[in-house]
Amino acid sequence: MVQKLIEISLQNRFIVLLIAAGLFGWGIYSVQKNPVDAIPDLSENQVIVFTEWMGRSPQVIEDQVTYPLISNLQGIPKVKTIRGTSMFGMSFVYVIFEDNVDIYWARTRVLERLNYAQKLLPQGIAPTIGPDGTGVGHILWYTLDAKNMDLGEQRALQDWYVKFALQTVPGVAEVASFGGFEKQYQLVVDPVKLQYYNVSLMDVMNKVKANNNEVGGRKFEMSDMAYIVRGLGYIKNKEDLENIGVGNYNDIPVRVKDIATVQMGGDLRLGIFDENGEGEVVGGIIVMRYGENADKVIKAVKEKMKEVSKGLPEGVSFKIAYDRSKLIEASINTVTGKLKEEMLVVSIVVLIFLFHWRSALSIIIQIPITLSISFILLNAFGLSSNLMSLTGIAIAIGVIVDNGIIMSENAYRRLSEWQNSDDPENI
Repeated sequence: MVQKLIEISLQNRFIVLLIAAGLFGWGIYSVQKNPVDAIPDLSENQVIVFTEWMGRSPQVIEDQVTYPLISNLQGIPKVKTIRGTSMFGMSFVYVIFEDNVDIYWARTRVLERLNYAQKLLPQGIAPTIGPDGTGVGHILWYTLDAKNMDLGEQRALQDWYVKFALQTVPGVAEVASFGGFEKQYQLVVDPVKLQYYNVSLMDVMNKVKANNNEVGGRKFEMSDMAYIVRGLGYIKNKEDLENIGVGNYNDIPVRVKDIATVQMGGDLRLGIFDENGEGEVVGGIIVMRYGENADKVIKAVKEKMKEVSKGLPEGVSFKIAYDRSKLIEASINTVTGKLKEEMLVVSIVVLIFLFHWRSALSIIIQIPITLSISFILLNAFGLSSNLMSLTGIAIAIGVIVDNGIIMSENAYRRLSEWQNSDDPENI
């Protein structure tokens, strides 16, 4: 079989050269399309289900949220294992699938099962699945350099302007905000006044919720015009909240400001973010989508940051805290530099030892063709260009050259035996 293949190749040299040139061109195209990262993604094929129920203890979360979810997610096909974690006010369920399962197929199966599992949870609790990222998806961390702005204003700027803009970048799965204070209206209720006016705490909660709403009506026609009736009831400031009626005492309306103090404050925080010991900061984490090119996504995010910077308040700018592209570029440059040096050294050694330019050229040509073909296989198996894969290619160069040298030496030996033999037909 091998001998027949060699004979066909020798008889059709032009076709062999054409095939080699085609594979080389395909390989160059694959090099440009292959994802680039510093480290290989060895994380598990998982889908994270996150449920929030603030104010509940870990034991309550475990019994009423985590356990029902785990029990109902176990029937999903191709699931390897399910892990659950319960903490104050939050539940995390990690559904680990087999490695050959498509991540988006897995997310669809989890969503289908959550539609049923949600009926078993307490009223008002809605589990959600995490972003379609991986364990190495944190590719960029940034902070807002705004020294003349308080932490609450910085967090509002991050959540309502910066985050929405950066989420539109292709390849970004999520922009996770951190630091600062999430603004909220806080009602500090006086229990003595509640008892005096005979108003319950649930009445206060329900009235506030009902009054922060917009009610739609029907339309009526007048002459040749149609008018839509609606009631605008959204709270715009602290005074609107203070004037909400919560009860009636001796035919006198009881308002929120009669039984509570309204103030602007921050949501409960479980930690702070400090930068280099210089104080708290506000920023975000860019989470890359599964299977994307990390280097390409980081460059796109930085370009988007330049556009977003034009709309930031005066004196506010971005400050990069962690940038994986520097590690990627340094790693790739190191390995590619070694590859070039190795190819050059191997070429010189082959020329010196063989001392025949045609034989040396046939061996040297194998190096770029084989390297380009390897990137075709990397794309076919969904592997990225990283330290591990490029180092393996560098090690394989020696095997490629050894194979060419052995074949050339064997050809020389057989030709020498044929020339010096009395019976060339039997060689």
